[in-house]
Amino acid sequence: MLGPWVEKYRPQSLDDVVGQKHIVNRLKQYVEEESMPNLMFTGPAGVGKTTSALALVKSILGEYWRQNFLELNASDARGIETVRTDIKNFCRLKPVGAPFRIIFLDEVDNMTKDAQHALRREMEMYTKTASFILSCNYSSKIIDPIQSRCAIFRFTPIKAEEIADRLKFIAETEGCEYEDTAITTIVNFAEGDMRKSVNMLQSAASTGSITEDHVFEVVSKAKPQEIKKMVNTALMGDFMKSRDILREVMILQGTSGEDMVNQIYQDVSGRVMSGQMDGDVYMNLIGAIAETDFRIREGANPRIQLEALLAKFL
Repeated sequence: MLGPWVEKYRPQSLDDVVGQKHIVNRLKQYVEEESMPNLMFTGPAGVGKTTSALALVKSILGEYWRQNFLELNASDARGIETVRTDIKNFCRLKPVGAPFRIIFLDEVDNMTKDAQHALRREMEMYTKTASFILSCNYSSKIIDPIQSRCAIFRFTPIKAEEIADRLKFIAETEGCEYEDTAITTIVNFAEGDMRKSVNMLQSAASTGSITEDHVFEVVSKAKPQEIKKMVNTALMGDFMKSRDILREVMILQGTSGEDMVNQIYQDVSGRVMSGQMDGDVYMNLIGAIAETDFRIREGANPRIQLEALLAKFL
């Protein structure tokens, strides 16, 4: 099968889901009981919310899962009409060869408040024939009446070693040679996001073997040692030299301003955690980093803002 590795290697059963063991074990209980309450999956992107929902649906509904399952992405269909027509019409029908029907709503935090109130009404009316699985990044954007009707599962970023094991498995299955340092670099950049890490792996593999240099080429980020050198130079008082490193990284390697701010933040945070930087110095720098991040996101010139940030490091 050609196409994205994210879909090719998407787990099909709860046993195959990477990480989230505390959640998977509770979901398996619902499969054994052949019943489940309304569920809400909340957490950052790429940590297995949709995958877990689909695996649960297939396990509970069995061979007739397609006839008894409705999936809607609330980013596309997020108005009150969707709730009143699509969801209501689906809930009215009796389940076919399954204990009940399941509606999966992805990205519910993008639904309008009116649509959420309408959804709450449908959840009340069809408790005997249908269960809902709601997925969102921010549960705070969901109205309280919906939250109180759901069992809430909070997904956490996937652990580094679990992502690394999965990436090695995919690379070996695809017959790709890889360096351990390349896998480590992908894991560091993914920050707990499995989907992002698999996409990086596939991009790096497109050039042949998966090496650390190939990974840096596809993610368009600066090497940590270059960021460290730039910060060291600024802290030692040599502004011109640190500015030259900044320009080289941004122009020659094409690193974006937002990525540079994030990498500087990670470098400085690592220093204070390992005892290489005084807490008071860190407090002053973190304020300057936050201000630079805000200005770049608001549309200011990234190079000017980053040079101003390096000046504050002096």
